[in-house]
Amino acid sequence: MPRVDVVALVDDLMDRSRLAQAAPAVRFVKTADEAAGADIVVVDLARHGDAIAALRAQSVTARIVGFGPHVDEDVADRARRDGANAVLPRSRFFRDPTAALAGDV
Repeated sequence: MPRVDVVALVDDLMDRSRLAQAAPAVRFVKTADEAAGADIVVVDLARHGDAIAALRAQSVTARIVGFGPHVDEDVADRARRDGANAVLPRSRFFRDPTAALAGDV
């Protein structure tokens, strides 16, 4: 089975820890440019929602999964318009991050 490159634009240390438990090989990056070529990109929409369009432009085949506050529908809608494959409330994403990465949510 080929290796899946998972990259995350996630700054919060608790979120990083939880994501690393679900995807031990995840690479944490600071900019969309550093995510180029990844198979899956996880984005904290509260901090990096404006990066979705750039991610989609440079990685047309990547699965982009965004999570954010459930009350911020504008950010979620923008992420979908900009090309995110999945946009989830933060609580739902972290309930089963492995399923979110695999596209099972």
